Amino acid sequence: MTQERVALPVEPGAVKATPFGRFVPALLLSQLGFCVALVTPLQLLLALHLNAIAGADATTAFGIVTGFGALVALLFNPIAGRVSDRTRARLGRRRTWILSGSLALALTLIAMSATTQVWQVVVLWCLVQAAANFQYAANNALVADQVPAARRGGVSGLVGFAASVGPIAGIALANTAPAGSSRQWIIVAAVAVGASLLAVVLLRDPRSTAPKPPLDLRTILSTFWFNPRRHPAFGWAWLTRFLIMCGYASGGYNTFFLMQRFGYDEHDVGGIVLAIGIVSVLCVAITSIAAGYLSDAVKRQKPFAIFAGIAVAAALVMMAFAPDLTMVFVASILLGLGAGSFLAVDLALCVRVLPNEEEAGKDLAIINIANSLPQSLVPFFAPMLLALGGFPAFFLTLAVVALLGAVAVIRIPEIGCEHLTGRWTAPITRA
Repeated sequence: MTQERVALPVEPGAVKATPFGRFVPALLLSQLGFCVALVTPLQLLLALHLNAIAGADATTAFGIVTGFGALVALLFNPIAGRVSDRTRARLGRRRTWILSGSLALALTLIAMSATTQVWQVVVLWCLVQAAANFQYAANNALVADQVPAARRGGVSGLVGFAASVGPIAGIALANTAPAGSSRQWIIVAAVAVGASLLAVVLLRDPRSTAPKPPLDLRTILSTFWFNPRRHPAFGWAWLTRFLIMCGYASGGYNTFFLMQRFGYDEHDVGGIVLAIGIVSVLCVAITSIAAGYLSDAVKRQKPFAIFAGIAVAAALVMMAFAPDLTMVFVASILLGLGAGSFLAVDLALCVRVLPNEEEAGKDLAIINIANSLPQSLVPFFAPMLLALGGFPAFFLTLAVVALLGAVAVIRIPEIGCEHLTGRWTAPITRA
């Protein structure tokens, strides 16, 4: 049977949790600021910057930069979640890291514009990832802390919407400045800080008075591990996100794809990436919000995730053989529909199968490794795949991986079936 949530003790006289009408815009603002700051460089600014300083070796340099950055994210996200869980600052467990993470992130992005060597970009991008993951871990933990189970699908869909709108808003704003200029980085940093500050003002984050567990080496190492035999549903949720996000990680190569396959130069490619992104985001917006609330209404999550894996795989097959820009736009529409369907239920599904809701920050941070790891593995394998078969080999390989993600969903219990065991279900067990 499902478990009742156990609230952590809070300081006497402390403010209550955020009213739902304020919580949703606050969470969306924080997620929007995070995505503007982190994904806009991945989809546009890093490619332009590396093209200017690395020339013909830009794609290899991009893989090195994003690969190292993703490894840092892999390390820092679970640690950030653990630190957030045990924070007892007056500002709150989550608001403290939304604020400090966004400020550190913005300062590092501004410094990025002054880099002139690839190794400098690597160092600063690693710092960007470290700061961003403190904010990201806090954002996700807020859902487990303050959203009732019956409303998590809708909130998950709205978070997915913010995750898709953020990069497009960032690209649109960055394109108001000259391509490759430092003003592009400054604009992105300013938007990220502004959105996060508004979120902190709107949020209420009761200060916990629960005893802090020791933060020794054993505790830190345990942050990176959960027992998949004791918590199989959590393990399948992790694998599902990892496989589907590997397919979605192909978007980081869209700028290079357009420049190399269709011959666009750096002055034109920004506008095309923005146009493709807008089309995809419109699909994500419609699908994520509608599917999130529909998931709550029908009390089903798995069909939406299965459709997502199939749609992402089909979109990547279309990209592999796209003869012109029209086909790229059609593939982006399908990718947006799949991404929206997945984002609508993914966070709600992961929160539902948490091993221990009292350590939501740490456990969701482990799930977030499934976001970070594809950002490292895809750039690592991309040069080999591109050398073997160009962009068709790259996209087709990721299509197969995304399709496997649709298969992995089958092993996760559906809403209301958490206690069942069987060939195709893995029961939820909690610490």
